[in-house]
Amino acid sequence: MEVQRASNDGKDHSPLTPLRMVRGVLCLLVLLLTAFMMLVYIGFTSAVIVRFLSIHYSRKVTAFFFGTWLALWPFLFEKINKTRVIFSGETPPPRERVVLIANHRTEVDWMYLWDLALRKGRVGDIKYILKSSLMKLPLFGWAFQILEFIPVVRKWEVDESIMHQMLSTFKDPRDPLWLALFPEGTDFTEQKCIRSQKYAAENGLPVLNHVLLPKTKGFFACLEGLRGSLDAVYDITIAYKHCCPTFMDNVYGVAPSEVHIHVQRILLDSIPTSEEAVTTWLINRFHLKDQMLSDFRSLGHFPKQGTEKELSTPKCLVNFGAVIFLTDQHPLSTLSKLSLKVNHPRSLVSMIPMWV
Repeated sequence: MEVQRASNDGKDHSPLTPLRMVRGVLCLLVLLLTAFMMLVYIGFTSAVIVRFLSIHYSRKVTAFFFGTWLALWPFLFEKINKTRVIFSGETPPPRERVVLIANHRTEVDWMYLWDLALRKGRVGDIKYILKSSLMKLPLFGWAFQILEFIPVVRKWEVDESIMHQMLSTFKDPRDPLWLALFPEGTDFTEQKCIRSQKYAAENGLPVLNHVLLPKTKGFFACLEGLRGSLDAVYDITIAYKHCCPTFMDNVYGVAPSEVHIHVQRILLDSIPTSEEAVTTWLINRFHLKDQMLSDFRSLGHFPKQGTEKELSTPKCLVNFGAVIFLTDQHPLSTLSKLSLKVNHPRSLVSMIPMWV
C-alpha cells in the first residue's frame, strides 16, 4: 500500500509507504527522547549552574552539548531521508560571528540552516529570532530558551525592548554567534504575497513574486546592536525541488527531494548605517532574491553550485553514538521501563532518579 500526495507544483512527493512512516516515527521518537534527556541531564547544568559562574563558558558548554544533538537533524535529512542539500554562491569561512537573513518559504526553512551551520562548526551557536508562541512548546520551547533564541510577537512596540535587551548580551566577541532572522516575518503563501504586492504597489516599492516585502526594523536593530562585534552578514536564499515540505514531510522523508541554499557573504562595511538607508538596502536585497528565485524556477538550480562538501557518514554515526551516550545510553529503554511500571504505582518511585 502506498499513499501518493500531490505537491504544490504538480509533481508528486516520494510515496509515503508504511516503511517510511515507521522509520519516521522511530526517528522522531529518538530525537524527542534524546532531547528530553539532554535537557534533564545537561540543560540545567550548562544554562543555570555554569552560567552563574561565567556566561561565556556557559555558552560554550551549551553550544557543545546541544550542538551535538542538533547535528542529528542534518543526519536525518541528508543520510536517512536522502534529501540532497545543494549549496551554491560563496563559501564563507568557518567560525565567523554573523547575522543571517533568509527568505521564509515554509515552516522548516530554519531547520536547513543547521545543515550549513554544521559544516561551519557553528551548529550549537546558531540563534533564531522567532515568534514567541514557539517558546511555549513543551520540550522544544525549553530548548529554545536554553539556546537563547529571541522571541518576538511581530509588533515593534512590544518587541523593541526585548530585542535590545537580548542583543546587548551577545556583544562579547569571544562568544561564537550565528544570529538568524527571516525579515519577511512569516512564511510565504499566495494570499500573503498578494497582500504584499498590493502594499508595494501603493507605496512605490518593488512588486515581488516569490518573496514578501521584508520588515526592516528587526534587522536594523541587529546591525545597530552588534555592528562592532560582527564579521559579516550572510544573505541566504532557500529553494526546494520539487515541492515545499512540511515538518512531517521531513520526518517521513517524502519531501523535499532537493534543498538548494545560496549563500552570499556581505561585509559590514558595505552595509549602510542609517535606518532609512538600511531599509532601502534590505528591500533591494529581497528584490535580487526574488529574481534569483525566478531564475531558479526556470533553471532548476542557483549559480555556482557545489560550494560545500557532503556530510561525512562516519562522523554522523559517531555523533549519533555520542548523543546516545550523553543521554545515558538508554532513552528508549527508559520509556519502556516506565510503560511497564505504569500499572505498579509503588515501583514508579524507583524511577524518579532517572528523570530528575
